[in-house]
Amino acid sequence: MSGKRILLIVGGGIAAYKACELIRLIRKAGMAVRCVLTDGGSQFITPMTLAALSEQPVHTSLWDLKNEAEMGHIRLSREADLVVVCPATADLMAKMANGISDSLATTLLLATDKPVMAVPAMNVRMWQHAATQRNVQRLRDDGVIVLDPDQGAMACGEYGPGRLPEPEAIMRAILAQFDGGHAAAAPRADLPLAGRHVLVTAGPTHEPIDPVRYIANRSSGKQGYAIAGALAMLGARVTLVSGPVTLSTPVGVTRVDVESAREMAAAVDAALPADAAVMVAAVADWRTDSAAATKIKKTGDGVPPTLSLAENPDILATLCRSDKRPGLVIGFAAETNDVIAHAEAKRLRKGPDWIIANDVSGDVMGGDRNSVHIVTAAGVESWDDQPKDVVAMKIAERIAAALAS
Repeated sequence: MSGKRILLIVGGGIAAYKACELIRLIRKAGMAVRCVLTDGGSQFITPMTLAALSEQPVHTSLWDLKNEAEMGHIRLSREADLVVVCPATADLMAKMANGISDSLATTLLLATDKPVMAVPAMNVRMWQHAATQRNVQRLRDDGVIVLDPDQGAMACGEYGPGRLPEPEAIMRAILAQFDGGHAAAAPRADLPLAGRHVLVTAGPTHEPIDPVRYIANRSSGKQGYAIAGALAMLGARVTLVSGPVTLSTPVGVTRVDVESAREMAAAVDAALPADAAVMVAAVADWRTDSAAATKIKKTGDGVPPTLSLAENPDILATLCRSDKRPGLVIGFAAETNDVIAHAEAKRLRKGPDWIIANDVSGDVMGGDRNSVHIVTAAGVESWDDQPKDVVAMKIAERIAAALAS
């Protein structure tokens, strides 16, 4: 990516601080980045910070005589290979969608003839508002690449979609634009997993009790999705079999949506052959013998209905015994006590090459950090607590090394 130039427009929102890490990642990838800071953005970070990280002057005003003389806004809008708006607030996207040019940032966006990527960040109600959704659709119809926001807790105290994606995820999307818009479509031969197919499962399964209730294991899908994205970044063709989650599909990943354990088992089999399989999904162990066709009602006598349970297929064990078994099979174990002992027993019982275990008795599920233990025939390796994206990339690199050897 050496020589590519990014114009980064930093909008006004608490998520603006993540732009600092994004600049670092852009520079690390060998690209140059020049920043435009909006008035709102300057309430959260300073031009000095962005200038120090980018090693370029930071532009803040359309009416700056010195900057306009040295680097006119038209030239600034045309010299970049990609314009990234991060964070893209509801106000900024509304102006983009309607062609309003009342600031340096919006004037640049109207004047540019280069691809534009918007990374939304806002309150969940603002994101879900009909006006915002209309603006997002208009921008996409106009050719703007609008990433989906993450879901989670927000600075305002509410929960839901609207969080800025992590900088690593934004960086993957930027890299994909220079790989032809889809990282999996044209994998680079120099990447460590180029030419490899990796199967990943993620998220929970839902086993219906009746049309409105189900049995499930808790899982946000974040770690599995992060692993799928990291594998794609390293050049793999990734098939992600996903239970019901509210996450965006990682760039360059083919996603297959399922609901129940039996549907997931069928999708896993259909995705084979693969060079490696990473079974992260929290598959429900049991299902009802027969789901009710209508909602089960209370009887009024205080006696709950009796549910007859059947055991679900063991997807990991079945894969390990299959004549289509990938060369490397990795299982996951979410435990609340005796984590390593349970993981070692699971590896011997089911037959994967590795078990990646973690303690979920705290706030790991749905959180953004993880601490894992890799259990193999050679022993146990424990990693310190770190962001799930970092865990994912380390696992992907370990997979690449294992397949290479």
